Amino acid sequence: MSSSGAQGGSVWRRLVTALGPRAMLHAARVYPPFLGAGIRVTHADPGLRSLTVEMPLRPWTRNYVGTHFGGSLYMMCDPFFMIMVMENLGRGYVVWDRSAEITFLRPGRSRVRAEFRVTEEELEAIRAAVARDGRAAPRFEVTVTDAAGEAVARVRKELSVRVNPGRSSGPV
Repeated sequence: MSSSGAQGGSVWRRLVTALGPRAMLHAARVYPPFLGAGIRVTHADPGLRSLTVEMPLRPWTRNYVGTHFGGSLYMMCDPFFMIMVMENLGRGYVVWDRSAEITFLRPGRSRVRAEFRVTEEELEAIRAAVARDGRAAPRFEVTVTDAAGEAVARVRKELSVRVNPGRSSGPV
């Protein structure tokens, strides 16, 4: 399947079309991996330039030593930069995750949260790089914090952005 077909035909893309991106993000709580871990989008601004995700510490998401399982900490951060950039750039662009890295800073022993932000300046830099080079590889970072506001983990994502041939640009 081509990348444009993958983005255009997914269940999530159809939900965005039917519900709008903010409603789809709130509906993501019933996505089985998110549901099991209790991951919830607790805030999404209308332009999808910022959103907040939270996850409680549950008995079935604790690791061997009783703290947040590292895979759950990553999972709560995985899709959001890609979705935010994709929805803000519009269907004129193909956006994929290119790489990811998580650094564990301290044990997570309480509810955790991550606040994602994508600025207009970052979006303009992506558009300029794609126009100039045919592609862009923007990097984003989010810090996962605990209930006391202490940093638990840092997630870095690199995206791959290209022009989507045959699609008009602009927000979805």
